[in-house]
Amino acid sequence: MMSASPPPDASPAGSASGAHDPLSAAAQQIARFDSAVDRWWEMLRGRKLVDRVMYGASDVGEFSQIWHVLGAIRALGPRREAADALRFSALMALESLIVNQGVKRLFARRRPGTAAENPTRHRLRQPITSSFPSGHASAAFCAAVVLSRGSRLGPVYRLAAAIVAVSRIHVRLHHASDVIAGAAVGEAIGRLASRLMRR
Repeated sequence: MMSASPPPDASPAGSASGAHDPLSAAAQQIARFDSAVDRWWEMLRGRKLVDRVMYGASDVGEFSQIWHVLGAIRALGPRREAADALRFSALMALESLIVNQGVKRLFARRRPGTAAENPTRHRLRQPITSSFPSGHASAAFCAAVVLSRGSRLGPVYRLAAAIVAVSRIHVRLHHASDVIAGAAVGEAIGRLASRLMRR
């Protein structure tokens, strides 16, 4: 199994000088939370079925592959058209631009591990952007919100989004707080996009 998470200096806000600085205190709380989640998650790592699901979910989440495919499939349904798939893919491209080239540039957080430390035979790509927030989680929840509009498969999309998001904790390319923040960002972008699409 992989080694434990890095020490509490790996928080999104970085380290601050004053022990009583509210920002420093919050960063330490986040780091402790991340370490606790990682320690708990360690008991799931190394289990063949769990590894297969989590590494697979992480892989199909790369470049939002799974979401583009689901968007195209959804466009084949009744009262849908090809343009729906194109609009959805454009939205996912915009979401990626906002998160990866926008939000992530505001932070310089180290990842809890690297692809080179992958102890399994499953494929794992090494990202080059900041760990905070998780792009996989953001894309997953943005897609789930939009795909769920007017669909009875909403819970399925949500479940798929959750699996892709937490897979990044499992493969140790994101801290738990990265994933939570990414999910929140994606949810917000998805809700805003859904609102604009109704106009």
